Amino acid sequence: MTQHKHTSHPQIHARLKRAHGHLARVISMLEDQAPCTDIAQQLFAVEKAITNAKRALIHDHIDHCLAPTTDAKHPDVDDFKAITKYL
Repeated sequence: MTQHKHTSHPQIHARLKRAHGHLARVISMLEDQAPCTDIAQQLFAVEKAITNAKRALIHDHIDHCLAPTTDAKHPDVDDFKAITKYL
């Protein structure tokens, strides 16, 4: 498989950094015995940030790596099947 330049990777990186910050906050909240509702809210933020990063990565891959090129009439079906298992 060839390497492609992905313009979405900086945005995905930012989303994951945000998730990392939320997760660090959750760990701190657990250590400080914060209210469960507050911890659950932070965990929800972690989950959403990771889900959005994953979705952006998969959509980018489909748009840029699986799109037919001039030398291929059809996208790589095996690659498409491989990445959709992560949806």
